[in-house]
Amino acid sequence: MTQVTELGYVTIGVSDLKAWEHFAGRILGLEVVPGESEAVRYLRMDYWHHRIKLVQDSADDVLTAGLRVAGVLEFRAMAKLLSDAGIPVRIGTTAEAEASKVLEIMFLEDPNGYPLEIFHGPLMQYHLPVHPGRRMHGAYKTAGGGFGHMMQSRTASFDDIHAFYTVLGMRGGIEYKMPIPMLPKPVELMFLHCNDRQHTFAFGGPAEKRCNHLMFETDRIEDVGLALDLVKAEGIPVIIEPGAHANDHNFSFYFKNPSGFMNEIGWGGRKPTGQSEYYAGDVFGHHPTPNSMKDFMVPA
Repeated sequence: MTQVTELGYVTIGVSDLKAWEHFAGRILGLEVVPGESEAVRYLRMDYWHHRIKLVQDSADDVLTAGLRVAGVLEFRAMAKLLSDAGIPVRIGTTAEAEASKVLEIMFLEDPNGYPLEIFHGPLMQYHLPVHPGRRMHGAYKTAGGGFGHMMQSRTASFDDIHAFYTVLGMRGGIEYKMPIPMLPKPVELMFLHCNDRQHTFAFGGPAEKRCNHLMFETDRIEDVGLALDLVKAEGIPVIIEPGAHANDHNFSFYFKNPSGFMNEIGWGGRKPTGQSEYYAGDVFGHHPTPNSMKDFMVPA
């Protein structure tokens, strides 16, 4: 079946590049690489040329997300599949592909109006081992699951979102019906996967920003604790305290980045079960901190 295989990269528009350089290197432990101009930085966590592209922009939000397909044949098949489904798609030029450090690229939007890029052939740099911005006990897990997951706000219905991403080959559905004090009914959250990571995209309710959070998974639990210590030492707001999710089983915590949305660092995620389940809460922890939860959707 023709399908996307991973969340390959995101582009984030940031108003304060200097703050992000410090945050990416010192807090996240990513390698910060200069871009083609003073308005661009690349962030590395493995042998890919980049997993995150930072561009000077007042949006302070994710501008586009790049989803990978396996190769040339899958790229052609995906373009036809999308067109046959009535989904407008534009094949990018060679220059546009080169700008994203991939062999070929196409552009489209999901039902929320969010820009997506589908590509194949990312630039790999096996001659350049990652140079983390700070000490780490291990590394981020990317093989088989992409660089992590992204939770997004939504304006479209869950049905429309599910139908669209099913065309891309994703699976999943509603996984949380979470009671929230002072709300008349539980909050529903949708999760979609395309590989060994329990979810690649998640969707909550409407919000000001597209991105609720970006999640990175470490291969050592010590790096979750180290990140928490660094976040607290730098006075960065912790949004959700450490805990373990019911769906992906990740032990993680959430904190605010310089653009005002959240990053999550976790460890210990399980693979998709292949069968639907739903949950009314997490395994333990993940309590919102009192000074910050009002600014965000409920994450998962």
